[in-house]
Amino acid sequence: MIKPALVLLAVVSSFVAVTTRNSAQAPSLAPFTIDSIASPTGPGSAEPNLTVAADGRVYMSWLQSSDSGSALRFAVHDGARWSAARTIAASRDFFVNWADFPSIEVLDSTHLAAHWLQRNGRSTYAYGVRIAQSNDGGVTWRAPLTPHRDSTQTEHGFVAMWHEGTTLSAAWLDGRKFSKEGHDPSNEMSLVTATVSPNGTRGPEVRLDERTCDCCQNAAAVTSTGPIVAYRNRSTDEIRDVYLTRRVAGTWIAGVPVNNDRWKIAACPVNGPAIAARGHRVALAWFTAPNDSARVNVAFSDNDGATFGKPTRVDGGDPAGRVDVSLLADGGALVTWVERTGGDVAQVRARRVNRDGKGGAVVTIASSSAARASGFPKSVVTGTNVVFAWTLAGKPSVVRVARASLSEFK
Repeated sequence: MIKPALVLLAVVSSFVAVTTRNSAQAPSLAPFTIDSIASPTGPGSAEPNLTVAADGRVYMSWLQSSDSGSALRFAVHDGARWSAARTIAASRDFFVNWADFPSIEVLDSTHLAAHWLQRNGRSTYAYGVRIAQSNDGGVTWRAPLTPHRDSTQTEHGFVAMWHEGTTLSAAWLDGRKFSKEGHDPSNEMSLVTATVSPNGTRGPEVRLDERTCDCCQNAAAVTSTGPIVAYRNRSTDEIRDVYLTRRVAGTWIAGVPVNNDRWKIAACPVNGPAIAARGHRVALAWFTAPNDSARVNVAFSDNDGATFGKPTRVDGGDPAGRVDVSLLADGGALVTWVERTGGDVAQVRARRVNRDGKGGAVVTIASSSAARASGFPKSVVTGTNVVFAWTLAGKPSVVRVARASLSEFK
């Protein structure tokens, strides 16, 4: 089995110039303007994650490396400037990985939650999930808890968090059945979820899928009828398509494929889906490569994720994946991904896809790398703008941030 390699967070570099390129699916481009934003991070930062609060403020979390270990930090952008960066947690025991990164969730103006990963054994993939909550906007954080009851020295990660009112929920890949060394077909990862109350009480574990891909990110959103979780399934004959499970009338129903890609691969591609919801409308983006034909797709649902329409391909012909998606007020979506341009050279790209599935022009947000150290770029829509964050690989690495108007995406 292929596991993502550990990343040593370390290297500085100057700002990457933003360029606009044509793609195989976008023969012409309108002029595109993007503004760099002074990043609240410093040298040794990596693995950014973004979320938007109800008031439109953008919260960014990231990992900061230093001689004393790693720290999970965050800052808030109010549309004009970043707040001072604050530390959520720090330790020498953090599990730091290019593909399995922390996140922050905004429950309301003062109630925040954050997750990270911490080692619980000596083997490479012996680590568990930690979740901490704050009731004062992130000034102070309560002692962390572990959402899973299992304490085996196996992998527990790739967390997706969401909230319903003041109740936090998390879904993660759980390795308690993963006991054998090497690539053994009987080794299985599971998808498990649990709730966490404001006072830290854990709800019961619910097993969403007994056999999933080993190390692809999960994604979650809340629709008008309840939460949905997208993930990469793993069949007994090694088909690893993206599935979606929904909670209907209080019960999680069995996951179903979003599209029958029939991608057969006897290893984890380390490329999970991204999902966004607004009311009954859902947008889901994912990477797939059946018959060695790599592509990034996006598909829409108008019934809370119960069914999806025909997918639209958004990439330029040679994607590395690492997708993100935002649902727009007009029902369309903005998809971001990493596109290879030769060797390990790549670009962070974005494309608007209309409600009818018609794709707009492909634009380049930043020069990047297809190497693991460049991580997973993130994007969020706030008001009439899009905010992007990505890791600029180097020694040391550094997180960069930029912003563009939605009107730039034609």
